[in-house]
Amino acid sequence: MDQPAAQRYWVDWHRQYDVAGSSLGRRLAIVQRRVRQALDAQPPGEIRVLSMCAGQGRDILGVLADHARREDVVARLVELDPVLAADAERAARSAGLDGVQVRVGDAADTGMYEGVAPVNLALVCGVFGNLRDADVRHTVEQLPRLCRPGATVIWTRHRGTPDLTSTVRSWFADAGFEELGFDVADGFLIGVGTHRLVGPALPYEPGLRLFDFIGNGQDAHL
Repeated sequence: MDQPAAQRYWVDWHRQYDVAGSSLGRRLAIVQRRVRQALDAQPPGEIRVLSMCAGQGRDILGVLADHARREDVVARLVELDPVLAADAERAARSAGLDGVQVRVGDAADTGMYEGVAPVNLALVCGVFGNLRDADVRHTVEQLPRLCRPGATVIWTRHRGTPDLTSTVRSWFADAGFEELGFDVADGFLIGVGTHRLVGPALPYEPGLRLFDFIGNGQDAHL
């Protein structure tokens, strides 16, 4: 798929969030609930957040709009598609979220998080369904480089055949994370994992490559 066509696909894909009863709408509700819980649990002071492949930023922006800790949040949203990134930028500015920065770039490059990492909350939503299994594992293994001790990671992955979610959960355990919850929705293939880093954080290292997207996303349920 050529780049303009890929951009059109992802822009159209995001419209499913606004369809009543859609899988993406259900997933968003779960992710936002977990984001809210993670923010509620943070101690006083600055809260650093990153969002990989952030799209329109709905996972975090929809929570921060009315959250009591909104002024404490310093967030970096990274999105490759400039149209979606512009949507996120407009939403952040409209909500008065001065601590939110949207960057157009490759979320697989750890250098995109320089200045915000290590974070208290990492969002890896809509990513793992578009990766080779080895890249999913590599990303999980490298997340301690982007996280502070005790940080929360929220991730998504479809449960369609082959269902990799149980294996992903075991990779998080191997990487030093404890599971806070794994959420599903009846009638949907949604999987949302929430984990806390209880093992040692690793030194932040810019310039590492975490993953490569495969295909164009049309066959992924994310």
